[in-house]
Amino acid sequence: MRAYVAVTDGDWYRFLKNRPDLDEVNFWQPGGNRAFSTLQPGEPLLFKLHYPNHYIVGGGFFAHSSILPSSLAWNFFGDKNGAPTFEQMRERIEKYRRTKPNPHEDYKVGCISLEQPFFLNERDWISVPPDFSKNIVQGKRYGLGSGAGKELWELVQSVLKSTRGEAIYIAEGDRPIYGEPVLVRPRLGQGSFRALVMDTYQRRCAVTGEKALPVLDAAHIQPLPKSWSHRIDNGLLLRSDVHTLFDRGYVTVTPDLKFRVSRRLKDDFDNGEHYYRFNGQGIWVPRRVEDRPSRELLEWHAESVFLR
Repeated sequence: MRAYVAVTDGDWYRFLKNRPDLDEVNFWQPGGNRAFSTLQPGEPLLFKLHYPNHYIVGGGFFAHSSILPSSLAWNFFGDKNGAPTFEQMRERIEKYRRTKPNPHEDYKVGCISLEQPFFLNERDWISVPPDFSKNIVQGKRYGLGSGAGKELWELVQSVLKSTRGEAIYIAEGDRPIYGEPVLVRPRLGQGSFRALVMDTYQRRCAVTGEKALPVLDAAHIQPLPKSWSHRIDNGLLLRSDVHTLFDRGYVTVTPDLKFRVSRRLKDDFDNGEHYYRFNGQGIWVPRRVEDRPSRELLEWHAESVFLR
């Protein structure tokens, strides 16, 4: 088990600290030149303010990293990006990039989506380990099994138990885990789900092959709150028009991963030739079997939503 202590913006921290209802946040990086790969899903990322505030002020659990246009990052996470408006988020990107404002530039940013975020009051801030140099501008990784990393983790646990009355690792079934750190894949929030589905499907519509990001949607096979789950196997990446037809039952994906179009599409609108040409074709699915659409959920959609 590892943790990453990441240097963060004070305005980002202060804005999100006043949002106690958060289930996820986007810890974005202004450069947008490489995806974050230091942690595994479920490992903690801790927030440290810029020097001279040599303190850890919160954290969350790593879910996914991606490089996204800033407009899409805002579309996915909204003010969970740590700013009240998209315009203010853009201003911070330009500030840290040290670039002149350009209203026509959709800056790419590195997105680190974190689940179960927590933010500490100033009286509970935790001093960083002695080996965390004031010259570090991005962050430092620590093993949690021994040494400074273990001591840091115990301090974080102690502060959270005293302020919230619970540990911060939550296993399946909402059973708190205390003591030694245990890797638990975090439950995804809506923004993390959308980013993960987009990248898992290699940014292409599973039906049409469309790759233009602004028109691609992460669709739930079984919508919330019925499924109560942003699981990757409850998702499909679809072009926005196909997504709308899928939600309304005019198209479906069969349990054997074939695209099917209802005859009701032509009956109701006297149209739909564009979609019928995909009828019966296999959809594109991720390589890993566990990331593919759930057969059970596809059966539910075909039986409960698809128009016959």
